Amino acid sequence: MVVYAGQGNPRRAMELLWRTPGEEATKPGPKPALTVDGIVAAAIQVADERGMTALSMRTVGERVGRTAMALYTYVPSKSEIVDLMYDSVHAEAHRTYDLSAGWRAALTAWAEDMWSFYLRHPWVLQVSQARPVLGPNEYVVLDTVLGIMFETGLAPAEIRRLTGALFQLVRGIALVVAEAREAAAATGTGEDEWWHTRAPLLSEMAPDFATRFPMVTKLAEAGGFTLADETVPYLEQSSKETFRSGLAAFLDGIEASMTGEH
Repeated sequence: MVVYAGQGNPRRAMELLWRTPGEEATKPGPKPALTVDGIVAAAIQVADERGMTALSMRTVGERVGRTAMALYTYVPSKSEIVDLMYDSVHAEAHRTYDLSAGWRAALTAWAEDMWSFYLRHPWVLQVSQARPVLGPNEYVVLDTVLGIMFETGLAPAEIRRLTGALFQLVRGIALVVAEAREAAAATGTGEDEWWHTRAPLLSEMAPDFATRFPMVTKLAEAGGFTLADETVPYLEQSSKETFRSGLAAFLDGIEASMTGEH
């Protein structure tokens, strides 16, 4: 499921995104029964627990003890709620990183933190990056990583390109883990059971597998598919190893760019 941000009323969405924190509490008149922040917090809870497919004005209304119609007084539609919850949850991101050990250590810490963030809130990965939310917390995340990237001394255009690639490296591999976790619940079949059922069939259906796919076979025979911890589901552990190896290679590439070795 892919969700596109910014589908609601542009002006109202931006007003809600950029409103002053606590603004509702300072308005004159009777205290409202609900608040935008309360609605957004409830929406995040729904998405964290049940995924984006369960998100609707009705389910959010139920979470705050109101009807779906009652929410429209505060937010125009579900589209604005998606924008607000996406930006709101990014407030969890760290704003500063210690640069005393250099940009590489700081960038590694940032990437590890974002990896953990995505897996705490896997629904965030379903919000397409094709159209950003343009909210303040989203910009804090970008500003923070740019602060680290500028320590490399690379040209601004190179920093922009590499920052975009880094986001996709972290998001893309985290998405595989998120989908693997969701697959068992969605299909009723665990990862180990799925593999144990199909692996023997692969050998039966393709007895000439080694001849047809010699490089895959070479990697398997050399232990390339062996993982360190067999207690962790294969795909999840493999993806974490892929993330860390890919990140290390990515940072090596930045270092090479800094020294002109590319």
